[in-house]
Amino acid sequence: MSANGITLFLCGDVMTGRGIDQALPHPSRPQLYEDYVRSAIGYVELAEQANGPIRRPMGYADLWGDALAEFERRRPDARIVNLETAVTASDDAWPGKGIHYRMHPVNVRALTAAKLDGCALANNHVLDWGHDGLAETLDTLARAGIRTAGAGRDAAQAAAPAIIDLPPGRRVLVFGYCTEDSGVPPEWAATATRAGVALLRKLNTQTAADIAAQVSAVRRAGDVVVASIHWGGNWGFAIPTAQREFAHRLIDEAGVDLVHGHSSHHVKGVEIHRGRLILYGCGDFVNDYEGIRGHERWRGDLALMYFAALEPATGALASLAMTPTRMRRFRVQRASDEEAQWLADTLNREGRPLGTRVERQPDGTLALRWTS
Repeated sequence: MSANGITLFLCGDVMTGRGIDQALPHPSRPQLYEDYVRSAIGYVELAEQANGPIRRPMGYADLWGDALAEFERRRPDARIVNLETAVTASDDAWPGKGIHYRMHPVNVRALTAAKLDGCALANNHVLDWGHDGLAETLDTLARAGIRTAGAGRDAAQAAAPAIIDLPPGRRVLVFGYCTEDSGVPPEWAATATRAGVALLRKLNTQTAADIAAQVSAVRRAGDVVVASIHWGGNWGFAIPTAQREFAHRLIDEAGVDLVHGHSSHHVKGVEIHRGRLILYGCGDFVNDYEGIRGHERWRGDLALMYFAALEPATGALASLAMTPTRMRRFRVQRASDEEAQWLADTLNREGRPLGTRVERQPDGTLALRWTS
């Protein structure tokens, strides 16, 4: 951590299951229960048909590709992702769900290769392989030294933040939440006697007050608070009024410094509210979707590495740098100039009603600009 404050790395969904798991050194059993694909190997073949051969087995660091050099260049103080994959060898597929993501526990080295500090787990795939799969996910990540938020063996653990310690004595608190409209089955909600996720039934004043109580029970002077929320559908740039009002409440009433929204398969508009950053949708950062057709106009293959620098005294946003990326052959790559321009144009169009815009920088990154 520098004297200038804390820099956080954030991104959208990291899905290391299914095809990616099959390409890693210790794949799970490939059986799937989808209508059209019954073997996870099929997603490797789709990606190869679209973009060329994929070396198998991949090295664990290969998955992150050009992102590793960007991590070294930026040196963020904490690296936080939404992990949209169960890390388990469980065969207990959640009945009737259709799509199930899992990565074999031995392949957790694909996450430690990126030196991740924290994973939000409140999403619509963490219980794909049942409660045993969730328990193994929690245990595997804990053994790997990766802190988790948003899921647990009961409601108290699911609501507890991932605490990332930073010198000298500062902390980042990551609270994880999800909503039903992101595809989370309501029966996945954790209770006092049942494992599950921190599910927000409603985005209203009472829910914001409940989160405020959770934050105040843990927060110390100098802490930075992140609310990581899996909400909304996969496609569409529109930001629901309920999401925007709730994000504002989290900042105004719950003391949240940064809202990290995800679930959309493409990037969405960015807002600054009272000096605090709101990412409504970060897109997919890592996935096995290459070769899947039908949503090309949304450019779900493109993503951003978000590097948010927060002021040391207040936690307010000092700057946001974004590195454009794309997924090719199960590897994160720097986006081309044309692709980076598409992302810039999209953020400018969607950010205009939110009071934000981006400027392309000489190094190919995007810098956020906003009105006070």
